[in-house]
Amino acid sequence: MNTSLLAGAVLNGMVTGMLYALMGVGLSLILGLLNIPNFAHGVLYALGAYVMISGAKAFGFLGGLLAAIVAVAMLGAAIEYFGVRRLYRVHPDYILLLSFGLSLILTESIILVWGPVGITFQPPALLTGAVDLGVTAYPKYRLVVMVVTTVLVLGCYLFVTRTRYGAILRAGIEDKEMAAALGINIRRVFTLTFAAGTGLAGLGGALMTPVRGLLPTMGIDILPFAFVVVVLGGLGSLPGAILAGLLVGVVQSLMTAIWAPGADASVFALMTLGIIARPQGLLGQR
Repeated sequence: MNTSLLAGAVLNGMVTGMLYALMGVGLSLILGLLNIPNFAHGVLYALGAYVMISGAKAFGFLGGLLAAIVAVAMLGAAIEYFGVRRLYRVHPDYILLLSFGLSLILTESIILVWGPVGITFQPPALLTGAVDLGVTAYPKYRLVVMVVTTVLVLGCYLFVTRTRYGAILRAGIEDKEMAAALGINIRRVFTLTFAAGTGLAGLGGALMTPVRGLLPTMGIDILPFAFVVVVLGGLGSLPGAILAGLLVGVVQSLMTAIWAPGADASVFALMTLGIIARPQGLLGQR
């Protein structure tokens, strides 16, 4: 592999890795509060992509991005308020089944509304073309996606760790009963956190639309890798999700360049080795 191909593979891995990190951060926020994996997270990523193309036709590219964030976040809030909230006091498996059922319903809804055929989408003319980085020429839009997702992921981390609402969120994750006893409206925290986590998934799908195109099953395809990021980074750890996302993205991209059939398997092998070596995750706590 020459230097240009290696640089391109690493950059592709960083773009994919920051997307995985964005998905992982959203999943970690929800998992930290509910202690239940959200199986609908992947299809909400796909829904964000499809809302993006519809919104872009009516309001332009930035309008499509905004529509994707708002629509998916509002749907996430509705799922928590009308569905998940009703199941907090029963066995957690019911929430698991609810999220799985919703993923199937939303996938079929995407097919009904937008059709079963894949769709391609071009970025704005301003973001087409490539930038010469010396060792390789790299698509301008992918560089923008890398920068935007990095800023978003770091912004989420700073919000959770440095703001008053972030402190309330952490209190809810650590001890829900104590937080409620201190006067924190824990139900509102749940709803807003669910909306934020799903909104990040929708934004991730919208940003990657010009890179990967659209398929109704794209959410199902990406969900396993988002869970790998959460497990490898440490359950509920936002810094862990960021680090694991980058690691998974780069490993997958390099394996794609070296031996494409083994790219996905390498990710799950990495997770297996990580669990054996450090069961609590890269930055998780025992």
